[in-house]
Amino acid sequence: MKNWTQKIALALGIFAMMFLTACERPPVESKQTGYRGTGMDQISNPRTDRQLAKLNELPPPMPSSADGPKASAVYKNVKVLGNLSAAQFSAFMVSMTSWVAPNQGCTYCHNVQNFADDSLYTKTVARRMIQMNQSINSNWSDHVKTTGVTCYTCHRGNNIPQNIWFDTVDKRGGNMLGNTNGQNDPVKANAYSSLPKQPFSSYFVANANAARVIGDTALPTGHKATLQSTENVYGVMSHMSHSLGVNCTFCHNSRAFSSWEESTPQRVQAWYGIQMLKDVNTNFMTPLTSTFPDNRKGSGGDVAKANCATCHQGVNKPLLGKSMLQDYPFLAPNNGKPKEGNQVAKN
Repeated sequence: MKNWTQKIALALGIFAMMFLTACERPPVESKQTGYRGTGMDQISNPRTDRQLAKLNELPPPMPSSADGPKASAVYKNVKVLGNLSAAQFSAFMVSMTSWVAPNQGCTYCHNVQNFADDSLYTKTVARRMIQMNQSINSNWSDHVKTTGVTCYTCHRGNNIPQNIWFDTVDKRGGNMLGNTNGQNDPVKANAYSSLPKQPFSSYFVANANAARVIGDTALPTGHKATLQSTENVYGVMSHMSHSLGVNCTFCHNSRAFSSWEESTPQRVQAWYGIQMLKDVNTNFMTPLTSTFPDNRKGSGGDVAKANCATCHQGVNKPLLGKSMLQDYPFLAPNNGKPKEGNQVAKN
């Protein structure tokens, strides 16, 4: 009898562990962000917050001087940042190496026998990524504000940012099951849900769809959402929520999800973020397709692209809102000046 009791207790213990695995262990804190009764609360866990704070610590800046000759006069084949002093340029190269290739060092992008040589594809990509940083910081202040981004925002010491996506979707199943639209295959990108695991090609590239389920007319004469497109919308919304570590009500009023007037200001900022991703993926990443080798491409031959998690990595403000631009102002040459060409009609 005793053995049976022990076995039952063990079984119940294992069941409880499995059942409670996805639950938050107290204490859990909540903060009301909207009217009572609308469910507009943000939930946080102090233990998780401490872990995220450690993961979002800033690397120490590399000191340099603006005095002295320009980099373009000292070094050969300097196509970007040639207006910096040689000391600033060298310091930034050291910083960039620590952010992107700490293990490989300078050899990740350069032929150390001839630093002016452009034979390594990584050097071409790095130049374009510097220009992408400048574009984001100069033209997308509606999303990044004055905090901005640097290479470290996404890379965090990795050659390839840990959160990227490719065009292809795994369409599991044969003729009987049909196209599963990437569902029932939980991954981090879709918040481990059964929703489509790669909805990004529908929203984060040029000429993408609006992430809308409800039509914008009183009668169903305009927008008509299919079941599959609706699943994609919820998939990308789950991705955004998980990537920022927030609830749906961080942007939406739970009593009227579709209403812009009743949404929080963060919804507008998030909308600009989607437009920014379209710009980044269309004008900076996709044009590099022929530059990247095949082993750096997806199964469909496309290059890696950015989504919300690429920068945010679990917090609603990348690096918890701490800016690095005061140490690298040349990555935001037009920050605060009027923007041109990036205003897109809201939909």
